[in-house]
Amino acid sequence: MSRALSGACAAILGASSIIFSPLAATGEPMHGIAMYGDPVLPDGFEALAYANPDAPKGGRIAYGVGGTFDSLNPYILKGRSPAAIRTHVYETLMGRNWDEPFSLYGLLAETIETDEGRNWVEFTLREEARFSDGSPVTVDDVMWSFETLGTEGNPRYWTAWKKIDSMAQTGPRSLKFTFNTVDRELPLILGLRPILQKAQWDGRDFAESSLDIPIGSGPYVLDSFETGRSVTFKRNPEYWGRNLGFNKGRNNFDEISYEYFGDSVAVFEAFKAGEFDTYTEWDALKWTTNYDFPAVRSGEIVKSEVPHRRPSGIGGFVFNTRKSVFNDWRVRDALIHAFNFEFINNTLNGGTEARITSYFSNSVLGMDHAPAAGKVRSLLVQFQDHLIPGALEGYSLPESDGTERNRANIRKAIAILEEAGWTADSEGVLRNEAGKPFEFEILLVQGSDIIRSVANIFTESLKRLGIETRVISIDSAQYRERVISYDYDMIWYRWGLSLSPGNEQKLYWGSDGVTAEGTRNYMGVNSPAVDGLIVAILEGRTQDDFRSAVKALDRALTSGRYVIPVWYSDYARIAHKKELKFPEYLPIYGHWIGWQPDVWWHEEK
Repeated sequence: MSRALSGACAAILGASSIIFSPLAATGEPMHGIAMYGDPVLPDGFEALAYANPDAPKGGRIAYGVGGTFDSLNPYILKGRSPAAIRTHVYETLMGRNWDEPFSLYGLLAETIETDEGRNWVEFTLREEARFSDGSPVTVDDVMWSFETLGTEGNPRYWTAWKKIDSMAQTGPRSLKFTFNTVDRELPLILGLRPILQKAQWDGRDFAESSLDIPIGSGPYVLDSFETGRSVTFKRNPEYWGRNLGFNKGRNNFDEISYEYFGDSVAVFEAFKAGEFDTYTEWDALKWTTNYDFPAVRSGEIVKSEVPHRRPSGIGGFVFNTRKSVFNDWRVRDALIHAFNFEFINNTLNGGTEARITSYFSNSVLGMDHAPAAGKVRSLLVQFQDHLIPGALEGYSLPESDGTERNRANIRKAIAILEEAGWTADSEGVLRNEAGKPFEFEILLVQGSDIIRSVANIFTESLKRLGIETRVISIDSAQYRERVISYDYDMIWYRWGLSLSPGNEQKLYWGSDGVTAEGTRNYMGVNSPAVDGLIVAILEGRTQDDFRSAVKALDRALTSGRYVIPVWYSDYARIAHKKELKFPEYLPIYGHWIGWQPDVWWHEEK
């Protein structure tokens, strides 16, 4: 087993390394932009630090994926499309460097320009930018893409579109967006919008699902597919951007394929049988016990561990606070006490995994657990009437003694429930003052074996409280429909969070998502404090302002008891064929978007 080395990124994340610099926003064209300060890489850089510009081209990489697909349009709500279309076929104006918290460099756009207040942004397209059919990427394509995504696309694009006051062509290859809202992240968000070919959609309804082969400007073209079963991409030898510094050492495979399976068990068994090339293992115990099959013993399959320095994110059982049974924070607190993490971790992971302690734990953005102080406290005090206990006073998750019965925390949970109006009757059934029994459903997607095991242990603990819990598994299509419409009591979900949280926080826990479908506010957070702290993040001018706002938001969310947190790993576990290689230097985000397969390559001995 090999443990990859982490990138030398301490300077990037140091407290004094990223400060607001007016040099980054003087209203002059720039090759890149950072959320705070200046981008690290200079104009004309040879390659991204975590890419190997001498990597050989050729070969293929094959993936196995759980689920299915019935659409090739990844930008609308209707249908399910392969996520890989977004990354392989389409491109954005700017490209992200995953070795910095949030910096972008010119991709389709040659330059980006904005003022100090970031009230507007102007992009100039590269003259050589082309779609895969050879036609140029034009300002008209860009403007059509922004308007179409903002009005007919997935709701995640709507918020930014509403903040644009005007969009105008300013030259043969340039266009300018002027904003109606203060949002310092907006120039970067627009830089990451996908650009589609307008001509492909003439006379068609963009919002309707379809299986038409997409035309993009990216390094790959969709070569073949079988609906719901497989999709294959081939590297475009005429790709316009292959010589850009941003792309040197990237897009090395001639072919990338994805085969779809019914569930995670089928995916793993197919991997063991050699049907595809790489598998990311999320189960720590399986990593140590299930990888003794012949291909591993012979060395044909290599086990690599890839560390990262990104936030833990938040994952576990999600309370739907839209449901009356979970709208009292004390009830949620009681169930968090009943969740026996230490016993579950020992049983399922051999005790190897660390617990998620807050939304941004494992990073410089994570809250501490003592009473709030300094700038963090000042931000929270503004919303103290809307905060749940623990945000200001300090909050930590309860710990058990590791035994199955978890007696101390169960007693505490009983006391909390009684305070909230729930008591056990003569038969041990927990009821509220109206006599209604405490019962709810945990909704899972089929094939979630490890999650089902966690749920089973949890439900046994809840029986001791007199709570009846049903664990229901349904197919991925039904599950998606119910999740989109918030039709569940409790689900399992994991939010991956970055070192540069911004507007996506509104999508995750903004109050608009309480009723608006298609957001990721699955717990139904409806908090003026959370809304206000997201605004504080977006309006921060300095790194200190930004970090304080994120730490305050972390406190408001964690003390809100919206999720029963489980575990995380500060490294990824990847099993892969020995011919698949990656650079020794790793980005701070580790095994993340833009790393595999982007900078991997195929190399025969």
